[in-house]
Amino acid sequence: MFRFENPIYLYFLVIIPLLALLHYGTDLLRRRRLRAYGEIALLNPLMPDVSRWRRELKFWLVNIALAMMIVCLARPQYGTKIDTRTRKGIEAIIAVDVSNSMLAEDVSPNRLMKAKLLISSLVDNMVDDKIGLIVFAGDAYTQLPITSDYVSAKMFLDNIDPSMIAVQGTDIARAIGLATHSFTQQEGVGRAIFVITDGEDNEGGAVEAAREAVKKGMKVYVLGIGSPEGSPIPMPGMNRYITDRAGNTVITKLNEDMCREIAQAGEGAYIYVDNSSSAQSALQKHVDKLAKADMEQTLYSEFDEHFRDFAWVALVLLLIDVLLLARKNRVLDRVKLFRPKTETGGVAAVALLLLLFTVATAAQAQNKNDRYFVRHGNRFYRDSLYTKAQVDYQKAIEKDNTNPVAHYNLGNAQLMQGQPKDAMKSYETAARMQRDKLRGSQIYHNMGVILQSQKQYKEAIDCYKNALRRNPKDDETRYNLALCRYLLKQNQDQQNQDQQNQDQQQQEQQQQQQQQQQDQQNQQQQQQEQPKMSQENAEQLLKAAQQEEKQTQDKMQRAQQQPQKRQLEKQW
Repeated sequence: MFRFENPIYLYFLVIIPLLALLHYGTDLLRRRRLRAYGEIALLNPLMPDVSRWRRELKFWLVNIALAMMIVCLARPQYGTKIDTRTRKGIEAIIAVDVSNSMLAEDVSPNRLMKAKLLISSLVDNMVDDKIGLIVFAGDAYTQLPITSDYVSAKMFLDNIDPSMIAVQGTDIARAIGLATHSFTQQEGVGRAIFVITDGEDNEGGAVEAAREAVKKGMKVYVLGIGSPEGSPIPMPGMNRYITDRAGNTVITKLNEDMCREIAQAGEGAYIYVDNSSSAQSALQKHVDKLAKADMEQTLYSEFDEHFRDFAWVALVLLLIDVLLLARKNRVLDRVKLFRPKTETGGVAAVALLLLLFTVATAAQAQNKNDRYFVRHGNRFYRDSLYTKAQVDYQKAIEKDNTNPVAHYNLGNAQLMQGQPKDAMKSYETAARMQRDKLRGSQIYHNMGVILQSQKQYKEAIDCYKNALRRNPKDDETRYNLALCRYLLKQNQDQQNQDQQNQDQQQQEQQQQQQQQQQDQQNQQQQQQEQPKMSQENAEQLLKAAQQEEKQTQDKMQRAQQQPQKRQLEKQW
C-alpha cells in the first residue's frame, strides 16, 4: 500500500506549471526582441553556439528534480502488506477442572488458583506455540480456541471460576473428547492435552477417551492437584463448608490412581502438583520433548520510508543539468562544466542546495517524528518491556494524535500490563482513524477479546462482526463469534429461568400471605362469635387445611414436571 505521510506538501507541485508558463513567456519575449534585429533565419548563422533544445532540456531537468524534492517533503511510504513467517511450535489444549472441589485449600491458596498460576507460567514460556483452554465440571466447553495470542489466553485464564458451569461434578471424559476436536488440521505438529484435575471422576470413561486421543495422534498428560489426605470445600462467600445430603462435611481427596491410569492410557505422564515448583519444571520438560513442526504466522509490515528513492532521482537529474552545457560544444577541449554567470547553472546550483536541504529535513523529520517513537516502542515491546514501550507510544501520540498505529500499539502495551479499560479506549481511538482493513480487523478482534473476557457478549459479537467485515478469512474471529453467540444464548436462557423461578417464588409468597390473612380473619371471627367452636366453624377450618394441602401437592407436581438440567449424584 502506498501513502504520503505529509501530503500537504504536494500542493507545492503547482509551482511546476507556473514555472513552465514563466519559461515560455520569457522565451516568447526573447524571440520578439530578436525579431527587432532581423529575421530569425538570418540571425541563426550569427549564433552558431546557441542550442534551443539544450535550453529546453535543462529547464525540464531542473523542474522534474524540483518535483521530486517536493515529493520527498511529502514523505512517500510503502507497507501494510501481509507477510508470513515460518516458526516451530506445538499445539496444546489445557483442560481445567472448575468443579467446586477445586476450591479446596489443601494446596495454597487453593487448587484452582494453583492451576491458574501453573498455566500462566506455561504461557509465559511459550514463544511459537499455540494454546487453547477448556473448562469442565459435569459438562465441558471451550473457553479459548487454540491460538498463538498469549495475551488473550491469560485474560481468559483470569476469569475461570466454578460458577462458569452450572452442572457440577467431574466429567474428565467429556473434557478429553472436546479437546480432541479443538486442534488445527495441520500435519506433523506435536499435540498434547493437559488435564488439570483432582481426579474425582464422577462419570467414568476417561481412560477410554484418553486411548481414543492417542489414536488421533495426541498425548494426554494429567496434572493431579490436591492432597491424598483430602480437605473440606469452602462455600464461596460463606463461612462454612459444602455438605452432602446427609449433612456431613464433604472431604475431597486427590485420586492419584485414576490420574495415573488416564495418563498411562494417553501415553503421556502424570505430574503431581503441590505447593512447590517441581510440577512447573516437570511440565516444561514434557512440553519441550514434544515434536515441533513448522507453522506459518501472519505478520503485518509497517509503513516504510521511501523518500530517498525520489531524492536520488532528483540528484541524478541535477547532475545531468550541471554537466549539460547550454551551448553546443564543438570541441571537447573547450568544454567547461561549471561556468559562472549563467542562468541555468545558477538555477542548478540553487536546486542542488535545495535538494540537500530537503533530504536533510526529511531525514531529521524521520528521526524525530511519531514514526521514530513507534519504531522505538516496538523494539521495547518485542523485548517484553511493555512499560517503556507504552511511554514511546504516548510520545508518538503527542507528536501526531492522528496516527492510528500509535494508538493501536499503545492498546497492546496496556493490555499486556493488565489494563483492559485503557487498552479498550486506545483501540476505539485507533478504530476511528484506521482505514486499512487488515489492521482494522485486528483492532476489532482485540476489542472483542476484551469484551468477551468481561462477559459482555453482545458488545463482543458486534466487534467480531466488524472484524470479519474487514477480513472474512479470519477463522479465529469467526470461532470467537460463534462462541460468544452460544454463551449469550446460554446466559439469556439462565436469566429467563431465574426470572421464572423468581416469579414463581413471588406467586407462592403472595399465596402464603393470602392464606395467612384468611387464617387471621377466621381466628378473629372465632373470637367474636363464641368461645366454643361450632360444627360449622370446624368444617370451615378443615376445608381450609385440605385446600392448603392440595396447593402444596400441586406445587410439588409442577416442580417435578419442569425440565431439569442434567444433575450428577455429587455436587462437588
